[in-house]
Formats: sequence, structure tokens, C-alpha cells
Amino acid sequence: MRRNRIEGMVEPGATSVPTDHQFDGDSAHDARTALPATRRKTRASGLLRVVVAVMVLAVFLGFGLFVGSFLRFASMVAEVAPPAVLSSDGIVVLTGGSDRVTQALHLFKASEAKRLLISGVHPQTTREQIVRMTDSDMTLFECCIDLDREALNTTENARETAKWAHREGFSELLVVTSSYHMPRSLLELQAAMPNITLVPYPVVRDDLDVNHWYLDGATTRLLLREYVKYIVARLRTEARLDLGTTEAASLTSD
Repeated sequence: MRRNRIEGMVEPGATSVPTDHQFDGDSAHDARTALPATRRKTRASGLLRVVVAVMVLAVFLGFGLFVGSFLRFASMVAEVAPPAVLSSDGIVVLTGGSDRVTQALHLFKASEAKRLLISGVHPQTTREQIVRMTDSDMTLFECCIDLDREALNTTENARETAKWAHREGFSELLVVTSSYHMPRSLLELQAAMPNITLVPYPVVRDDLDVNHWYLDGATTRLLLREYVKYIVARLRTEARLDLGTTEAASLTSD
């Protein structure tokens, strides 16, 4: 009995030694605590992999849509062709190169159009300068050619052209601009004057092969830049049309 009491006594300041059963209990508790944490980490890791996979798929799909849409745009640029017959009330040429204006002047002389509008002329550019640059006739400018000095971009070209066409009472216009610029020009012009028929006449630069654009880096970059501008213009015009439709429906319901 005395020995048992001695074995059961613990000297002051001494640390009691845990038994094997205590070790087993602590290990089981740690295992039970670590198991839910491990499961949470596994679920989080699995969710992260799903999110990354979805993002990668979205990037590939978006890139594929971009490429497909760009190829359709490039095909549109390559396929636009001059009309077989030149019959329109008026002609509008959007500035951006002397070749466009020169071509428009030749068309005006050869057609039955009543007037020609040169849209986007620099405010300091005179009629005399245009005559010299295009080797044309001043009498033609004095009688039948109008200069738009207000437009600074394609959207403003469309707005000023719409004012001119409505003022002149025209119902059909021949549109002269570069081939790569034609899709965006028609988009903007049609949005500005939906009741007027537009006939495209593309001007193709000698140094620009739009049919084989993929063989030349400069041409590819040019088309890519124009494609981005075209998409922005399309989104803007569609949003403007949707807003107008909504406002008209609201007024009708009131």
C-alpha cells in the first residue's frame, strides 16, 4: 500500500507523463480535426480547376469568334465591287486620300449625278488646292461641287452627308471611299439616313491587295485596325437604334 501511494505521488514542479491512452486520444482528435480541412482544400482545389478550365475555354471561344468575324470582314472588303451602271442623284466622297477625290471627280463627269459632296475637307484647304491636286476643272467646282469642312471622322461624315442629301432632295447616293473603309462608311451612312439608297464605289489603292491581305503584314494590320473600328461603329449604331426603338415604343404606349 505504501508503494502504491509513492507511485501515485508526483513531486512538486514535476510534469506528469501522459499515458499511451492519452496519446491515442490526441491523435484521433487531430485526425478528426484535419479531415474536414483536407476536404475543404480538396473542394477548393477542384473548384479552382473548374474555374480555370472555364476561363481557358472562354478565351479560346472568344478568339475563335474574333478570327471568324475578322475573316468575314476581310471577305466583305475584298468582294465589294463598283456598280455596273452609274445612276444616282448625287455622289459623296469621304476624304482620306487624293486618290478617292480624283476617282470621285472622274465618276461625276461620267455620270448623271447632279452634285458631288467632298466630305471631310480640311478647313484650310481651298478649292484651288483641290483642283491642282486632282488636275480637275475649277468651273466644275463652281457649279456642282460642295465641300464639307465640318466632319472630322466617319461618323461626322455620315451626319454632314445626311444633311446635304436631305437638303438637295436626293434619294440615291453613290458612295466613294477606299475599299477597306467601305463597310464602316456604309454602316454609318445608312444609320444617319436610312431612307436613302447607298451605292458603294470602292477605291482600291495600287499598293493594297485586299484579296491576298494575308500575304502582307502591313495590309493585315490595316484590315485589323479597320475591323476593330467597324465593330465599335456597329455596336454604337445598334445601341442607338435600340434606344430609338425603345423611346418610340414608350411614346406610343403613353
